[in-house]
Amino acid sequence: MDLIAVQSVRVARSRSDLALAPGEAVIGGGTWLYSEEQAHVTGIVDLLGMPWQPVTRSADALTLAATCTIQTLRDLPDSPLFLQCADSLLASWKIQRVATVGGNIALSLPAGSMTSLAVALDATLVLWTATAERRVPAADFVTGVQSNVLEPGEVIRAIEIPLESLGSSGFRRIALSPLGRTGTLVIARPGLFTISGGTHRPHQLRFEHWPSAHALAAAVDAIDDWYDDAHGSPDWRQAMSRRFALELLEELA
Repeated sequence: MDLIAVQSVRVARSRSDLALAPGEAVIGGGTWLYSEEQAHVTGIVDLLGMPWQPVTRSADALTLAATCTIQTLRDLPDSPLFLQCADSLLASWKIQRVATVGGNIALSLPAGSMTSLAVALDATLVLWTATAERRVPAADFVTGVQSNVLEPGEVIRAIEIPLESLGSSGFRRIALSPLGRTGTLVIARPGLFTISGGTHRPHQLRFEHWPSAHALAAAVDAIDDWYDDAHGSPDWRQAMSRRFALELLEELA
C-alpha cells in the first residue's frame, strides 16, 4: 500500500540516527507497515542501514539483531522452535526473507510467534534510544493487543536468548483452518509452559519441577485474558491450550 502521508525517508546508519522526529516511524522489513494505511506516519527511518550482525554468539547467549529476518532465524540449527515458530506465521518465502524478528515482536499482536518464541526461551529484549539502553524480559514486553512497554523513541535493538534455554522443548499450535491465524500456541520446556497466540499477551506458567496434570490444568484455567475474534472463541482457545499443555507434559516429563 502507498503511504501517502510520508514526506521523508532516511536510512539509519548510526545510533544517533535513531533520534526520531515527530511522525517518524522505524521500519525493518516493512511487511506490516506497508500492509495498511498509516495516516499518522509522515517519515520513515530504515533500520536496515544499521551495522547490526543478524546473529551473534557468546559463551552464554545467542543474540538476534532486531533486523534479523525470519528466514535467517528459520535456518538456525540451535532449536527446533526456530523453525516451528517461523512457520507459525504462515508467511510465504518472499515474506520470510524480509520480515524481521524484532518487527514481529514490536507489533505485539497475539499471534506474533516471534514473541511466543522469545518468551518461551526466557529471552531478554535490548531496547535502544539514540542515547540510552535498557533491558526488558521478553515475558514483560507485551502488555496487550498491539500494546507494549516501548517508550517514545525506543526501538528493539536485539533479542538475547540464553544458551541454557535451547535444550529440550515441545510445541503445539492449532488454527481453525490449515492456513489460518493461530488459535493458540503452547511451548513447553522443563519447568516452563508458555501460552500465547490465544491470549492478549503471552503467559509463562513456571514450576520448580514438572507439575502434576491437575496443577498444570489449573494454571492454564487461571488465565483470564483469552482472545475473542473470528479465529477462535475464548472457551475453545482455553480448552485447546489445556489439552496441549497436558500432552506436552506427558511427552516431555
